[in-house]
Amino acid sequence: MRLPEASTYDELQQRFDWQIPERFNIGVAICDDWAKKAPDREALIYAEQDGPATVYTYGDLQRLSNQLANLLQSRGVQPGDRIGVLLPQRPETAFAHIAALKLGAITIPLFTLFGDEALAYRLKDSGTKAVITDNSGAEKLRRIRSELPHLTSVFTVEGDTAGAEDLMTCLFGHESVFEPFDSGPDDPALIIYTSGTTGQPKGALHGHRVLLGHLPGVEMSHDFLGQPGDKIWTPADWAWIGGLLDVLMPALYLGVPVVACRFKKFTADAAFKLLHDYKIRNTFLPPTALKMMRQTDASTDSWQLNLRSVASGGETLGAELIEWGQKVFGVTINEFYGQTECNMIVSSCAAIMPPRPGIMGRSVPGHTVAIVDDSGTLLPNGAFGNIAVKSPDPVMFLSYWNNPEATAKKFAGDWLLTGDTGVLSKDGWIRFVGRDDDVITSSGYRIGPGEIEDCLLKHPAVAMAGVVGKPDSQRTEIVKAFIVLKTGFEPSDALANEIAEFVKTRLAAHEYPREVAFVDSLPMTTTGKVIRKELRAQAAAERKDG
Repeated sequence: MRLPEASTYDELQQRFDWQIPERFNIGVAICDDWAKKAPDREALIYAEQDGPATVYTYGDLQRLSNQLANLLQSRGVQPGDRIGVLLPQRPETAFAHIAALKLGAITIPLFTLFGDEALAYRLKDSGTKAVITDNSGAEKLRRIRSELPHLTSVFTVEGDTAGAEDLMTCLFGHESVFEPFDSGPDDPALIIYTSGTTGQPKGALHGHRVLLGHLPGVEMSHDFLGQPGDKIWTPADWAWIGGLLDVLMPALYLGVPVVACRFKKFTADAAFKLLHDYKIRNTFLPPTALKMMRQTDASTDSWQLNLRSVASGGETLGAELIEWGQKVFGVTINEFYGQTECNMIVSSCAAIMPPRPGIMGRSVPGHTVAIVDDSGTLLPNGAFGNIAVKSPDPVMFLSYWNNPEATAKKFAGDWLLTGDTGVLSKDGWIRFVGRDDDVITSSGYRIGPGEIEDCLLKHPAVAMAGVVGKPDSQRTEIVKAFIVLKTGFEPSDALANEIAEFVKTRLAAHEYPREVAFVDSLPMTTTGKVIRKELRAQAAAERKDG
């Protein structure tokens, strides 16, 4: 399914129509369909930093994913079972997802920087049966294995290690032919955990149709991705929806080669060098990456860039960043918007409409996006309200895994409430205003304060904790923790660092509080809940004072 040819947005809207087949399997669509007609077509280029590049064809991905599907099946994995993929950008990440999906299993992308607690919660909550990982991930799993009664198999891509088997050795001898599960578009395919404002993360369960639902937004944000010569890369990790379903899977579906590269540390120079060396034509660069690249001395004189499209999402870009992109990249950065539960629903597209800096874009064809009040009643153009998406929608999640109450709260009638607020102009442009909850946006990640607060309370010195986002020029926000200490503990820089490290090692490197403030008390409601709004105001005032 492709966007129709069009020279204007209105023409694109009028010509588009969903074509969701009765049977659809993501693994087949992004691998086997191409392997049948063009097995030697380039699918994936593994660009190891400071090392050689390895090319994988669709035929390679089919063979490896079929062997892995047969291996998983031999270990008792059945349709509906959950398979964790705890890997960075590398070929095994791609064919692990493809294999599990062809098997009819549900894949769970997992971030390699998750700490023990973050991993344990997600694997236990989902009842994961097998995990494909590297040796670092295997060591984390070894430490928490006793908490995971459903986990029966762990495979590592880096050789045998304690508690895990070498994946390539295990694949040896398994057939390279596999009959895929006959999936329907609403059959479950992925669980992507997303942060909320209270408690632990929620698992957004998506059906196989989620890929088809992403395609119009992905194509639009890349000025009609899938043109001859297109080749795409993103620094966004494939464990997140932005890397997996905004880049890897749609590109493979469209026949666009994907460059896989995980930098030891993201730097502007490394990003420019990769774009230059591999003649990247299309890239998704989160706003934080763009800001870092803007700070370097690099210019079009330093690198010979070959870009046709640059997309970005996660926060609204200003006029200066748009102008910088036009000068350095030679193209207009297209903004897009969505969230884990319902992604790629708004986009700009320089090929058919000029950008409006500070405004996200217009609704992607096939998605009905509007501004509604809390009850789901449509508001007039120009009115401030909730950004909402009309149900049903192919890109919309099925439900939160084992959490019907949270699923119900996500909707107001037929409208999915994104949790963000905005304004819709009379000509259909959507301006993002802010969040109506406490989710923190930092370096492109959406971080829920609840999980961090729960972790902080496990530290022996912490009596109470409140976590908010503090405005930051580069990261959008940083995580700030307000801490009430237990009797017998005194505030100090050393204790603040210890508490921050406590979170960093248990949850994830992007979730730890970069600032810790010790306070005598926290603002509380009569029912004992922390009033984060007051803490946010205090954090914002600190920045202004500074």
